[in-house]
Amino acid sequence: MYDVIVVGARCAGSTTARLLAQQGRRVLIVDRAQFPSDTVSTHCITPGGVTQLRRWGLLDRVLATNVPKVYSFCLTIGPSEIRDPFGVSEEQVTVSPRRTVLDKLLLDAAAEAGAEVKEGVTVKDLQRQGDKVTGIVGHDDAGVTLDAEAKLVIGADGTHSFIAKTVGAEVYNERPTRGSGYYAYFTDFPMDAVELAFNEGNFAGIFPTNDGETCVFAGKDDSEFADMREDPDAGHQEIVATANPRLGEARAAATRQSRWFAFRTTPGFYRKPYGPGWALVGDAGLHKDPVTGHGITAAFRDAELLAGAVHDGLDGDDLEGRLAGYQARRDELSAELYDTTQEIAALGWSDASLLDTFLRFGGAAMAEVEAINAFG
Repeated sequence: MYDVIVVGARCAGSTTARLLAQQGRRVLIVDRAQFPSDTVSTHCITPGGVTQLRRWGLLDRVLATNVPKVYSFCLTIGPSEIRDPFGVSEEQVTVSPRRTVLDKLLLDAAAEAGAEVKEGVTVKDLQRQGDKVTGIVGHDDAGVTLDAEAKLVIGADGTHSFIAKTVGAEVYNERPTRGSGYYAYFTDFPMDAVELAFNEGNFAGIFPTNDGETCVFAGKDDSEFADMREDPDAGHQEIVATANPRLGEARAAATRQSRWFAFRTTPGFYRKPYGPGWALVGDAGLHKDPVTGHGITAAFRDAELLAGAVHDGLDGDDLEGRLAGYQARRDELSAELYDTTQEIAALGWSDASLLDTFLRFGGAAMAEVEAINAFG
């Protein structure tokens, strides 16, 4: 029997598995994908997440994949550009690796820590004794059945989590969003900053990523997504240029190197992240809109919180109470980040109200860095 089975091997799942394995726990981590594997993502690891990577000894590995450290941030709201509203320092650095790179790196680190990894495994059901989850039932790509038991099953399987749906995890604080669009990877788009730009209901995100490429997001109200789908290239260009003319000129001169990746509006929500024999982490337990580019950092933060709670409680020392504490701390640290992100994603802002909301978001992100520093 395993101490923990983690379903989902991306940022939240691999991190949780690695931290528990480092504590000597017997951990199995499964994912239906084979890695390296891509997924829709805003890429950016904000300062709190970079702090964790540095503490875990993984930041140099990430940087070795030829992804730049970025010290600067530029926010455009209407005609106004605001550069580095929260200052520039080593504490404010971001990195934006491709998920094909980052997720593989994190999974390999989990395996090095002692976690057992099974890729290409689809979980079809949960084992139970009464109302308690006791394991998983699934199969690999060849159709070979996998039955595995554990003291705890952790769902790190994303927004549409099979684990969360199967256990009936309670949803609360659901908030709508409206933005949809496309992103792609470009060369000849030199950037020394992460940039977010908003104007007339259009928004764009610029993230310098691996091998000299830049990931460029563009979106607007979901009701107009069908128009974008007819010609993503033209629609993407128009949105970027409307959000910030300077970025529009850079986009027009750049060369697209990838296919288009679509992202669609999904309501934000919290789920109760634990119950008898199960727990949730990452987007499975808390999903907010990607418009602020904070999802990976949130996954790292909550993985560290959950791993600590599980390790402390797994030997019978009030696991339920520890998991309740994890939920409370997760909700406390994420509250302002979640509220401001969902306000931005609702697209109903004026320039003045949007600036105020971003300043609140930035203050919450800086407070999060302080809290994450205290984890170590």
